[in-house]
Amino acid sequence: MDNTKINFSCGWTPLLCMVILLICAATGCVADASPEDSRIITDQYGREVSVPSDVKSALCSGSGCLRYLVYLQAEDLAVGVDSADKVQEDALGRPYSIVHAGMFESLPLFGEARGRDDPEKIVALGPDIVFKTTSSGVAVGMAEAEALQQRTGVPVIGFQYGSVRTEADLLLMYNSLRLMGSVIGREERAEDVIDFIEKEIADLEERTRDIPVSERKRVYIGGIGNKGAHGIISTEPAYGPFEWVHADNVAYGLGTDHADVAKEALVDWDPEYLFIDLSSTHLGEGNALDQLKTDPALAGLSAVRSGKVYGVLPYNSYTTNYGTVIADAYFIGSVLYPEQFADIDPIEKADEIYSIFVGEPVFSRLNSQYNGLGFSQIQL
Repeated sequence: MDNTKINFSCGWTPLLCMVILLICAATGCVADASPEDSRIITDQYGREVSVPSDVKSALCSGSGCLRYLVYLQAEDLAVGVDSADKVQEDALGRPYSIVHAGMFESLPLFGEARGRDDPEKIVALGPDIVFKTTSSGVAVGMAEAEALQQRTGVPVIGFQYGSVRTEADLLLMYNSLRLMGSVIGREERAEDVIDFIEKEIADLEERTRDIPVSERKRVYIGGIGNKGAHGIISTEPAYGPFEWVHADNVAYGLGTDHADVAKEALVDWDPEYLFIDLSSTHLGEGNALDQLKTDPALAGLSAVRSGKVYGVLPYNSYTTNYGTVIADAYFIGSVLYPEQFADIDPIEKADEIYSIFVGEPVFSRLNSQYNGLGFSQIQL
């Protein structure tokens, strides 16, 4: 059955509408899909949306949305991309883009980064569904999803991306994967991804759970990417890898959101180990490594003087790359507590993780974007 949708809200006369309906009946098209060809999905904002029972094409709008489609092994449904996924120079640090670069570059644009959609382009592409993420909160997300659906006539499923900062954020991510999976018939794959994440976090925590509080290493991560590259003061007080391996994050007391700390605070904390998110290297002059080399106060940190400075792969590129977060955690654990991670080769583990999430072992290709400094002790 052809599910062509006809819009009768444009002021046509009843007689003309009747003629069109008769023509459609004679040629096999109908004004609306029959009930068995669609179903109602309640999105994360409580909106009830009628979607095709068999989704054959989709667009992913907003930070990280396309990543979820890849995690669900459904990237072939994408019929367009936004500017952040179209240009690979803008997609550094994203394993899913490394694997599917050629495909994404060949797809047409439907809008700009971070959900700045072009409704006319969406209509022209004619997807069965639009998935739309936001990190701006429920009210904004609901309004954006509803507005896009009204302007395009395409079903829009809205949800928030989630993160690993808190247990609630992690559960939000799981809910989002399940929601997308239920719409496109990838429920089993969604559960497989969630089970894998849960298993890896549990393994990390189990390895380090019995380390006495007095023996937990004092650590700091700087240079965290946040809508671009940043210097040493950019950090995550609720950095998942530190939590999972029971390290003592010196910035922990600053809450759960991304934070820029005072340099003086970092000097006062004087952590034993420094980890540098290598997205900072794309800042150019003044990046976190340069700061550790040239700033006398930072060069005097215990971690710098003892050579305990390490590079981790950026996890925050167009929001969270969950595979990289977990891979970083295994590397960090192996640095801080080598006995507990004696059976782990961090690079091999990273490739195992990437193979689960994006289908290929991409550590070396990802690390090449950062001068090979990932998972290494950095000589200043």
